[in-house]
Amino acid sequence: MSNIRLFHPENIIENTTGLLSKEHTHYIVNVMRLKRGCNLNFFNKDGEWLSEIIFLDKDRVEVKFLNKIKESSKLSNIELAICLVKKSPMDNILQKATELGVSKIIPIISERTEVKELNQDRAKKIVIESTEQSNQMIPPKISKTIKLKDFLQNLDETTKLLFADINSKHNLKNEKLKDFKSLCILIGPEGDFSPSERASILSISEVTPFSMSKNILRSDTAVISAISLVNFINNHP
Repeated sequence: MSNIRLFHPENIIENTTGLLSKEHTHYIVNVMRLKRGCNLNFFNKDGEWLSEIIFLDKDRVEVKFLNKIKESSKLSNIELAICLVKKSPMDNILQKATELGVSKIIPIISERTEVKELNQDRAKKIVIESTEQSNQMIPPKISKTIKLKDFLQNLDETTKLLFADINSKHNLKNEKLKDFKSLCILIGPEGDFSPSERASILSISEVTPFSMSKNILRSDTAVISAISLVNFINNHP
């Protein structure tokens, strides 16, 4: 059985000790019921370290960081811009996008978006837990919620916008995605973008509309399909 992995944003130095947060303490003591002497792994953007519990009671856990067991990994160049949906599918989107390795999640408000704000604290908790579970090193950054118009205006010229468009018959297999510093997948709301919004998206110079399926997909299914497709094309010659 592999060790429990926990995200530790602060700097880690070998052969030093550290007190764990209240959240990690509760998880170790009350959920996993670990004991003194048990090993677990802590990771952040700099790598992953093996550690040992050297003190434990109901409200205090101290560990010793033993040795580095994994170097930091390269950050993905894939971002997800997703129109907000209701709580349950949004939680699933955050989880699956993290598991599939995106570097940033950008919550979007469009004309047909019913939800107008993302609970940032809840979202960050979900992506950290998903990073721990999926054996990755860096949780995706979650941007502030932004209107579609502002998102399009602020797009970096080095970013390729990949527009998941139900009206498109184009696929991505012949696209040279590796030529771009950043790839941003844009997925619309359950009711799709309005005609004027589609026109604004398609007016972007570095936009490629693409089709994933002849079927109409729910937002969380579309996220999994789109990221998986872009990952495959981006990682193969």
